[in-house]
Amino acid sequence: MAWISLIIAGLFEMFGVAMINKLHKNRNWQSFVLLFIGFGASFCFLTYAMKTLPMGTAYAIWTGIGASGGAILGMLFYNESKDWKRIIFIAMVLGAAVGLKLVS
Repeated sequence: MAWISLIIAGLFEMFGVAMINKLHKNRNWQSFVLLFIGFGASFCFLTYAMKTLPMGTAYAIWTGIGASGGAILGMLFYNESKDWKRIIFIAMVLGAAVGLKLVS
């Protein structure tokens, strides 16, 4: 259950990152509330996951999902570069997260 919680935390982290961009483009209270909900939920699920998982592993995977997911969202929805080199490095981050899961 801790791993599922960690993945959910990473997905909420991605949502929070997307809401930072939304808040930057549209400064209103709804954008701020969504940003707060995204990161708040992310921290709650991360806290739950860290009751079972080692802190280093949980944090590395959480940030990996958030960072690579944010980059993927940027490519899909915000016209950011889809260069093959960028995709390879995102895959490396995700591969490292899978590797941590395999050795934990």
